Amino acid sequence: MTATNLQALPPEILPQEVQWFYEEQGKRIGGVSEAQIIQMIKSGKLTHGSSVWKKGFADWKRLEETDLRSFIDDVAPPPLRGAHVRNSVVWVLAFAPLIGSFLEYLFAQAINSNSYVAERAYGEGNYWFISLLLNVVLSLWDARQLKAAGTDTQQFGRWALVVPVYLFQRAKALKQNLAYFIVWVVCFVLVFAAA
Repeated sequence: MTATNLQALPPEILPQEVQWFYEEQGKRIGGVSEAQIIQMIKSGKLTHGSSVWKKGFADWKRLEETDLRSFIDDVAPPPLRGAHVRNSVVWVLAFAPLIGSFLEYLFAQAINSNSYVAERAYGEGNYWFISLLLNVVLSLWDARQLKAAGTDTQQFGRWALVVPVYLFQRAKALKQNLAYFIVWVVCFVLVFAAA
């Protein structure tokens, strides 16, 4: 059909440009044209794992599962997932409540000359900031490793600074089980119960 013939058709019969929708921080954004989606891929805003939808899809799909895959493959390789991601730091983080409590105790003993005063200060939680600092540093270190593996850690949002939220979102994003999240919660409960 030529452009002249298209102009003669009523507007409801004209072919409509495909409208794409994409997910950003849990929100549905769109509709945007395919050209706009391709530009977002080229700019890195949409990458492997980004969720998209257009009319005709039964449900949301990952970008690499659509006909736009060729554009994303030109930009960057997919992020590492599952067993390919280093989990050494996250497992140290999982035990951080226990490790932090032990470091608090050592710190109390080191700065107090009297053992009774040190144990009292530790028991009162005067050095809680050591555990907090340990948890935050390990979370940021792990997030940096994930970013190097190609995972978009910005999808975790600001709540990622809250360690259990970070661990839960990490497991979900990497399609891993929740083992390290559960270990952290158990360790936290043990330390809290012992206080």
